[in-house]
Amino acid sequence: MPYRKIDQTDIASLISLTDPARVFTGEAIHEDYSHDELSRTSHYPEILVEVLSTEEVSSVMAYAERMNIPVTPRGQGTGLVGSAVSIHGGIMLSLQKMNRILELDENNLTLTVEPGVLLMEISQYVEPRGLFYPPDPGEKSATIGGNISTNAGGMRAVKYGVTRDFIMGLELVLPDGSVMEAGGKIVKNSSGYSIKDLIIGSEGTLAVVTKAILRLLPLPKKAVSLLVPFPDIRSAIETVPPILRSSCTPTAVEFMERDVILSSEEFLGKHFPDNSADAYLLLTFDGNSRTEVDLACEDAAEICLARGALDVLISDTQERQESIWSARGAFLEAIKASTTEMDECDVVVPRRHVADFILFANGLKQKHQIRLKSFGHAGDGNLHIYILRDDLGRKDWEERLSAVFRDLYERASLYGGKVSGEHGIGLAKRSYLKDSLGYRGIELLGNIKTAFDPKGILNPGKVV
Repeated sequence: MPYRKIDQTDIASLISLTDPARVFTGEAIHEDYSHDELSRTSHYPEILVEVLSTEEVSSVMAYAERMNIPVTPRGQGTGLVGSAVSIHGGIMLSLQKMNRILELDENNLTLTVEPGVLLMEISQYVEPRGLFYPPDPGEKSATIGGNISTNAGGMRAVKYGVTRDFIMGLELVLPDGSVMEAGGKIVKNSSGYSIKDLIIGSEGTLAVVTKAILRLLPLPKKAVSLLVPFPDIRSAIETVPPILRSSCTPTAVEFMERDVILSSEEFLGKHFPDNSADAYLLLTFDGNSRTEVDLACEDAAEICLARGALDVLISDTQERQESIWSARGAFLEAIKASTTEMDECDVVVPRRHVADFILFANGLKQKHQIRLKSFGHAGDGNLHIYILRDDLGRKDWEERLSAVFRDLYERASLYGGKVSGEHGIGLAKRSYLKDSLGYRGIELLGNIKTAFDPKGILNPGKVV
């Protein structure tokens, strides 16, 4: 679809709708706004507008829709699939400065925030008050708006679920500038289609989120982690289903291989509690009493040892917890620092196929003569497989990367898996989504997009 190019009249109009100090063009737009954290696609917007309020978002969207100018919403830019890249130029709408915590309602256990509030700021605000926002994606500097746009999951999804499970209401600005609310401080709702749930995971293609009502829980009083070394990745991952079938309900179940741990150690300059085994499970348990948590850990430890674990290392102090989880949190950056360029597959498969899928992925190293590193959420089947360029030439890299992705997604489909567990589709994974959903599925997504955005101005070229 052809879009209008920004001219001086547009610049003047957007300044009048916002503030000259928050409108940038040309060389005044920082290079960071041309890409996201990982996407290999780089495009500058024609104009960057930092907004401070729902009213400003509404005014900008109404102007853009009237003038047929594409708009790309953006938070911190920590995405991995190009969702926040302005591939058609136009307006980049930065929501970073809409970063106020608006209301803590302890009676309804909700927190109302603007989209630019960081994930880490939410936990810092509610936990001293004895409350808990469970979604725990690895990138704590991401905005809540970005988490909502991808339906981010994270490490606590095994017990608590994903972002969608903790969004009660949204304030939205539609592509024509109109403002509406979806959901609210209500526990149940059977009032027609759930617009709120359509928006969550839509990657900024349907509406701009300007306010979110988050569901909170009481903060668990105790948490303990177990680091469990195994002789190989199969025995580690095949231990997960018996743990999940048992009475001990883990908060998180992560898997990792030794080479990723070594990369993290080198990157952080710190030693992991153990790096001698080929594979590990990292289990976390939380609850309201030490006895409750200890019993769950004992049950899990017995299952692990019966399944061939080499040891069970208990992390029950703040220092030990930070040692393990800081290393786990650095995996992505450590892998990124070890190569010249990389791309990621974050497929999700049924849990019973996780071990087979990881072993299949490891076999692609030899088949395609390329380095791969992996880790992920064994408890929910969401795997992160990174393909590393190293010193490959551009043409060779593109060909091998495409071949590896094709093999990974074909095998995931064979197992009943899906293209993305938590990072989204964006620009980078659109072709694979088409293969996964088929013609009818893509047609339905396109119809939803058209219903919200008939002119196709909001984050065009993403998802569908």
